[in-house]
Amino acid sequence: MIAKYLATLMLLSSGATAAPTYIHAGRLIAVPGQAVRGPSTIVVDQGRIISVTDGLTRVEPGTPFIDLSTKTVLPGLIDSHVHLSSDRGGEAGLIAFMREEPQMNALEAQMNGMKTLRAGFTTVRNLGDDGATLALREAIKRGWVQGPRIVDAGQSISTTGGHMDGRGGLNDDLVAHLPQPENLCDSVETCRKVVRRQIDRGADVIKFATTGGVNSGTGLATRMFADEAKALVDTAHAYGRKVAVHAHGADGIKLALRSGADSIEHGTVMDDEIVRTMARQGTYYVPTLSTVNGYLERLAANPNAYEPSVKAQIDWRIGITGQSLKKAVPAGVRIAFGTDAGVSKHGRNADEFELMVKWGMTPAAAIKAATVNAADLLGLASEIGTIEPGKSADLIAVTGDPLSDVTVLKQVAFVMARGEVVKGD
Repeated sequence: MIAKYLATLMLLSSGATAAPTYIHAGRLIAVPGQAVRGPSTIVVDQGRIISVTDGLTRVEPGTPFIDLSTKTVLPGLIDSHVHLSSDRGGEAGLIAFMREEPQMNALEAQMNGMKTLRAGFTTVRNLGDDGATLALREAIKRGWVQGPRIVDAGQSISTTGGHMDGRGGLNDDLVAHLPQPENLCDSVETCRKVVRRQIDRGADVIKFATTGGVNSGTGLATRMFADEAKALVDTAHAYGRKVAVHAHGADGIKLALRSGADSIEHGTVMDDEIVRTMARQGTYYVPTLSTVNGYLERLAANPNAYEPSVKAQIDWRIGITGQSLKKAVPAGVRIAFGTDAGVSKHGRNADEFELMVKWGMTPAAAIKAATVNAADLLGLASEIGTIEPGKSADLIAVTGDPLSDVTVLKQVAFVMARGEVVKGD
């Protein structure tokens, strides 16, 4: 062991680089949506995919080698809607907000990021927190900690008293001592300003709410005027940022679509006009069906986990979830995988696949939503989403065939992120 350690140190000090790694795949879903390949060999070097060839290439003794010849290999999965800094909701989440130091959020985000990564999700789009995940994103880029690739929205934006106004439900004396929020806007000028502020903080994407929300008890009605929504989208696009819009009610979804949103998050109440418009405009739909799992689990553990007004909205959400996806799929709406993990549990992201199939998607389409489509939505199609030469070496392996049984994705046996083995031998 000591000799091996000294040899490694000598190799590093000499400036030499590690040899390419050969990976044998029993079956390969290299490009989801295209034909599955049989036994294949993937060569990875310096965090990149160098080649993908048919058959199990002979590997010379001493060559770095990973044997996945009994597994199905596919691209690292992408969750387009997470909140890494917590998965505590309802009254428990409020207590944590009151009692824990904000520095804890970054540590919790890293813990949840690792749960997510080990579950096979090598990239996530984090859609709003206090900035903890912005810090985590940078720490991962610098190699300080492990974690998934992160596309981050900074703070989510809403109007005063809206879904992302965290002061709701707090008494006035406490609110008076809180710092002035930097994510609220109530006019065209202030909406432009808050977008610029989030971009200045380092946001990769802008997220705002046209409607109230379930968890905040602010309802489903539209909470924003058309000129405000348009100012948010136009400003974000002027700075080269895509826009994700939280919207539950139909009017709020239509407002987001008229404003030029790139994706609709949740989209709980979709009518025929909405799905036609989304299909025509190419707007992505991120269904976040897994929220119902989080609600049901919390309520099973504690029937009083949510205050009564919020509980009523949660009951409604549980009952209607999936109906919009059922309409969107046959209409040709582009779907990107997203869970809203944080409402549901981190590390359980793959539960979403089963719900997507339940509400009208084939396993193949659901996998494409979590790879090719999600990569396109995040603006990273040239980097991730498929296993092809030149792309980041993000790949996973499972036992069984996810195209016939999508639930096998809940038990990922192997994870490689950016060429580094995170899980598996």
